Amino acid sequence: MLLLKLRKIGGEAGEAAAPPDEVSHRRRGGRCTAHHQLRDADAAEGAVGGHVPGLPCAGRPEIPARRRVLAPAAKGEGKAQAALENLETAMANSAEFVALLCGCERLSRRPYDAYLYLGSIMFGRHAEKQRLLNFLLQQQPGDDGAPPPVLPIVGALAAGKKTLVAHVCADDRVRSKFASVLHLRGDDFLLNTVHHEKAMLLGVSSLVVVELVSDVGDEEWDAFYSFVARAASAGSKVIVIAKHARSVARFGGSARPPIFLGALSYEEFWYLFKNLAFQAADPGEHPRLVHIAEGFAKELHQGGSLVAANALADVLRRNLNAQVWLSILNRCRRVVEKNLCAYGQQPKLLLEQGREVDITEFVVPSPAGIGHLRMIPCTSRGSSKAYSRVVNDLPKVAFGELLLDPSVRPKGEFSLLTWKSRLPPYTSFINFVPDCTADMPQGHSLSGRKRQAVPF
Repeated sequence: MLLLKLRKIGGEAGEAAAPPDEVSHRRRGGRCTAHHQLRDADAAEGAVGGHVPGLPCAGRPEIPARRRVLAPAAKGEGKAQAALENLETAMANSAEFVALLCGCERLSRRPYDAYLYLGSIMFGRHAEKQRLLNFLLQQQPGDDGAPPPVLPIVGALAAGKKTLVAHVCADDRVRSKFASVLHLRGDDFLLNTVHHEKAMLLGVSSLVVVELVSDVGDEEWDAFYSFVARAASAGSKVIVIAKHARSVARFGGSARPPIFLGALSYEEFWYLFKNLAFQAADPGEHPRLVHIAEGFAKELHQGGSLVAANALADVLRRNLNAQVWLSILNRCRRVVEKNLCAYGQQPKLLLEQGREVDITEFVVPSPAGIGHLRMIPCTSRGSSKAYSRVVNDLPKVAFGELLLDPSVRPKGEFSLLTWKSRLPPYTSFINFVPDCTADMPQGHSLSGRKRQAVPF
């Protein structure tokens, strides 16, 4: 029983994630203690007769040094008794170590699959998440008059900035540390902050999350930060979500080095897309689909759009048919080439700049009497009347429905729901499609030149 308990403790130590910096050195010491205890455990195992029923004799790669002590410890009952006494002593002193493990976050053995099958986990970004947690949980100096620290989070459109913040704010440790979490967005966030002044003056620590829709001037930021410094209580902190690094240059000495959410590596992107596209299906049973999926991954990773990857994978996994997949892939390529020819940029970059994207090639064949199909991003959120009209008043069509059945396209203008995230804050990526019954100018065409479909 002692052997079983010690191995259980060692396994728990291996599955615990790195805790905040202030206790990490205790964890490292505890891990060393556990290793010594397990070496004693193997010594006792060899001394009292070798194998313990129900436990494997081999296959413990995480602590290979334990195997070396089996032979010496097997000599003599005196050594066996001494080893057992050491085990009892170790168990008696393990309570603190077990309590420390209980405060550590669990590490998934298969973190990528954890994202795919547990909707509450964000794919990748483990280092960024831990750094944000460390910032929020770190104790500030005892100076009540010190201004609240600022941590910028910088990333391109749909890089997962708000998802990262929402994921970390859902942590019980963060929820218990901050009595108030204020989410401010829009261009005039200073006025929005004033409405929350009473909440910030309650004498409790607050977390202020500011989403910069556009760049702000020095005077506006200074006025906002001065207000937060006056109103916020000790222990309050500020997170700023921005699309560009230039937006965080004016935050001054109170700002920490930014967290940059860059693009996923191709290996990560391919792993994610393949599992999203196949989900419960076994890719090994569909080798041709795997080959086509690689084409999707290369095309989408070049454009760097996780929204497009999720939207297309949602369509593909409901249609495990090579002809359907190949047709959609060729349409994606034609859309990219058409926008490169007309505007000189990838569709994702056009959306980030608030410019229109030609998506006519997605709707093949195009309904009779309908010309080019253009998509314009809705960048104004919150109080914007134009955004409210697109979301609430216009007919709405999901991108996947339009891709599979062009006849669902309404007449006139409508809103196109490209994708709705399954992770908090459940962002909906909605775009405006104007009435385009007339053809686009001649200069926007490909002059009859089309990219040849690639056979798979």
